[in-house]
Amino acid sequence: MKKLLYIDACIRNNESRTKRIATPIVDVLKERYDVDTLVLNELPLDIVKEELLQKRVNGQVEPEVMTWAEMVRDADRIVIAAPFWDMSIPAALKVFFELCSLFDVTFGSDDKTCFGKCRAEKMLYITTRGMDIPTGDVLEQATPYLKALSWLWGIGPLQVVAAQNMDYVSAEEIEAKITSAIAEGMEIAKVF
Repeated sequence: MKKLLYIDACIRNNESRTKRIATPIVDVLKERYDVDTLVLNELPLDIVKEELLQKRVNGQVEPEVMTWAEMVRDADRIVIAAPFWDMSIPAALKVFFELCSLFDVTFGSDDKTCFGKCRAEKMLYITTRGMDIPTGDVLEQATPYLKALSWLWGIGPLQVVAAQNMDYVSAEEIEAKITSAIAEGMEIAKVF
């Protein structure tokens, strides 16, 4: 069975509207994929500083970080659930990506350019945005970052399921947006 890596960067856990959308989509994907889940709230994520970089230069990578990077590299599909946070992604997700961006694991180089070493053919990004900012808007910086990271790591196309304007509407409208996003994600899951 093919592997799917689910990266849960939902800061508010069970109160997360993003998680409410992602959970049924990932549950459907479990019918076709062996799913590994990383819940970022549960991981010891250290920010990348000089000391960490020095260790990497000397070939020292924490075993746990190497495991995460190998999970990213070896996944056939990747699903990320993360809320829109300060115009992009939560810091924990950015730190996770920086930790997993390991030379000769998730990417390599031929002395002319970098190339990806990941085998995921597709990546799905599930998000909710409090503001009315659509995917692709100049104010929405999560999608461009994820596309760039996909290029660096050699991951196939990025698809986005986003529910927006969630903070300035009624509870009924929020529920309708969640239902609509789940339906969109279920359609993607059929061919993901």
